[in-house]
Amino acid sequence: MELEVRHLRALCAIADTGSLHKAARSLGMSQPSLTTQLRRIEHALGAELFTRGRTGCRPTPLGRVVLSRARPLVAQMGLLVSEARAAAARADGARLRIGSTASRALAGWLRRLRQRLPGTDITLHMDVSANALLRALAAGQLDVAFVHEVEGCPLQVPDGLERRVLVEREPQFISMARDHPAAAAPVVDITDLAEDRWMVDPTVDGEWDGLRRVLGAAGIDPPLMHADYHTAASLIVVGEAVAPCQPTSGPRDDMAIRPLRDDPLAVRLLLYHRPGDDGAAPYGTAYAALAAAYREAALRTSAYRHWLLRHGTPLPCAG
Repeated sequence: MELEVRHLRALCAIADTGSLHKAARSLGMSQPSLTTQLRRIEHALGAELFTRGRTGCRPTPLGRVVLSRARPLVAQMGLLVSEARAAAARADGARLRIGSTASRALAGWLRRLRQRLPGTDITLHMDVSANALLRALAAGQLDVAFVHEVEGCPLQVPDGLERRVLVEREPQFISMARDHPAAAAPVVDITDLAEDRWMVDPTVDGEWDGLRRVLGAAGIDPPLMHADYHTAASLIVVGEAVAPCQPTSGPRDDMAIRPLRDDPLAVRLLLYHRPGDDGAAPYGTAYAALAAAYREAALRTSAYRHWLLRHGTPLPCAG
C-alpha cells in the first residue's frame, strides 16, 4: 500500500481531533471507514500510529514522527488546491464560500449577501465543529467562517487567521418541556434542573467540557445524555431531557425556552478570514450583513429581546 495525501490528511485529522469519530465527521466519512483506513496505514508501516483509549486517540512516538512529515505535505497540498481554486474563481467570476456552525441568523445573512453582492456565487458549508471549519478556512476551502466559541473552551485556531468579534458574550438559554415546573418562572435557576437529564452533543467543540464545568460549579451532577440536537427536540418536548440552546431560538408551542439565572453558560460569536482576503473576498460586507442578520434574529425573539434590554447589552452594529 502506498500512502497518498488523503491518508496523510486522515492521520492529521485524527491527531487534531483526538477522536476517530470527530475526525471522520470532519473528513466527511463514516467512522468504520476511517478505522479501516487507519488499520491499513498502520499495517503498511508495520506499527501503530495511535493509541486508542477511553480518552480518545493519541499519537505514538512513531505517530508523532509520521505527523511531523505529514503536516507540511498536507499544508502544501492545501495551498496548491487553494491557489488553483482562486485562479478558477477569478476566471469564472466572483464567489464567496461561507462556513458556519448553526445559527438563527444564517437565513438573514445569506439573504443580505445575495442582495449586496449580486452576481456573486455564494455557497454555504455547515458543520457542528467550529475547529473543522477553521481548518477548512486555513486550507483555502472557505473564504469566511462564522463560528461560536464555548466560554472556557478556546478554539484551536490555525496560525495566520484573522477574526472579528460579532458578540463578545452570548448567553445560552435552556429549553424544556412546556409543562416543566421550572418553566413557570421567567428565569430558571440551574439547581432547579438538578434532577433532569441534560442533553449535550459531544461533537460540538467545547460543548461537553463547558457544560460539565458549569454544572460542577453549581454543585450538581445531573444525568447526562449524548445525542445531536435534532434528536434532542423530540426528547425535550415530552419531558425526557433539558438542553442548552441559543437565545435566538423559538418560540415554540411545544417547548419552553428560558434564560438561566446569572447566565452561567455562554459563547462568543466570531467571524474568521485569512489575511489579505479583504480584496479577494468581500469580508467587510460579510461582517456587516451578518451583524444586521444577527440583530434581526435577536430582536425577533421576545425572550432574548427582553434579556438584552434588562442587561443593557449592545448588539453588533448593522452595516
